[in-house]
Amino acid sequence: MEHKEILVVGGGPAGLCAALQAARMGAQVTLLEGDDRLGGQLVKQTHMFFGSQKQHAGTRGIDIASMLVKQLEEMPNVEIRTNAMVLGRYEDGALTVEENEDFKVIYPKKAIFATGASEKMLMFANNDLPGVFGAGAVQTLMNVYGVLPAKRVLMIGAGNIGLIVSYQLMQAGVEVAAILDAGPRIGGYLVHAAKIRRAGVPIMTRHSIKEALGTDKVTGAVIVQFDEKWQPISGTEQTVECDAICLAVGLSPFADLFWQAGCEMKFIPELGGHVAARGLDMQTSVEGIYVAGDVGGIEEASSAMVEGYLAGLNAAASLGYGGEQVEQQRHEFETQLNDLRSGPVGEKIRAGLAKLQA
Repeated sequence: MEHKEILVVGGGPAGLCAALQAARMGAQVTLLEGDDRLGGQLVKQTHMFFGSQKQHAGTRGIDIASMLVKQLEEMPNVEIRTNAMVLGRYEDGALTVEENEDFKVIYPKKAIFATGASEKMLMFANNDLPGVFGAGAVQTLMNVYGVLPAKRVLMIGAGNIGLIVSYQLMQAGVEVAAILDAGPRIGGYLVHAAKIRRAGVPIMTRHSIKEALGTDKVTGAVIVQFDEKWQPISGTEQTVECDAICLAVGLSPFADLFWQAGCEMKFIPELGGHVAARGLDMQTSVEGIYVAGDVGGIEEASSAMVEGYLAGLNAAASLGYGGEQVEQQRHEFETQLNDLRSGPVGEKIRAGLAKLQA
């Protein structure tokens, strides 16, 4: 049995920043990551970030991860534990952990859950054929392990993930047959879409996949056009030759620990599904449990990092750390979040947050 001051669960962008901020304020921080390395989605992101200098604009995600990890490793009040998967949270506040095949029980004074999200699946005929990938799996193969997933890929989803992964596939020498999106317009940043279109790849809105073709593996796909009511239009089917189908159709917050802890949960489609209700301080309805990153609502990594800083700040401040600087820092992080969520791009997340705080 272990007792910890602040426990951060998840070593992705939100968790790294939460641990870093709490430690900067003087708290004793333990960071648990179920994988064998820190960084989460950042280690897959070879593209340069948007935002401002404070969110590392112009820096590649993988380099941001290395920078944050280095800063944490240099802090004497931070304990980093990889291969440490949190299994559950119990009524007495205990967290059970499987760490390097050992079972452990940890009691933290404060816990920050930054467990991220899982990829959504899409229902269509033969969607279990080898060669049907999630976009995150494709990024892992290419950007982490240097393995090409296929020669010709059909991308489903024209949000930022679908557009970015398509461009990364092209950079790696993979042909992208087309990008489909069932919606009436491209969901991702137009700057990403423009690069794709300049390379001659069609982006087809109001289209989606009907069926994967093949017996032992993907050899093609049947696509179909949708009407304004999101229904397939009979007679518009086309066959596309490809040896892989990549699904970039959204993420679902990985919220198991919040359910187990008895946190108040709300279903908010704009945020990706069920998320924990929380205040502006990122604390949930269960005292001492904070949320940060995609597990609290699907956004860009820049927003996840700022939410991590804010959760770390408030968790440490609740234990008496930070002194007179807390209010100024809190205002700074809240301003950064508001800036990242401004304009048409942030309309969806603003609508979701309004429902969450209603």
